[in-house]
Amino acid sequence: MNLSKNKVGKFRLLGILEGSSLLLLLFIAMPLKYWAGFPEAVTVVGSLHGALFTVYCLGILYITLTVRWPFIYSILAFIVAFIPFGNFVLDGRLKKFETA
Repeated sequence: MNLSKNKVGKFRLLGILEGSSLLLLLFIAMPLKYWAGFPEAVTVVGSLHGALFTVYCLGILYITLTVRWPFIYSILAFIVAFIPFGNFVLDGRLKKFETA
């Protein structure tokens, strides 16, 4: 599976990275902060996630304008960024736009 072949593939890769950073933040960094007394984990992973989220939102705008996919995909792409594992579900649906 070569995700970086075209615009949609690059966006899918970005979504996977952003979704992975959310999972790291929720399931690794947050427990380290509250259960192990290691707040620096949230600082580092949270900053990384924030940067990836910003780039992901810009990617949504870019892909919406260049590929001209249905607007509902733009809305869904934004919403799933807040749901753990959401980007992975959306990734499966974006495969049909791979030829763009």
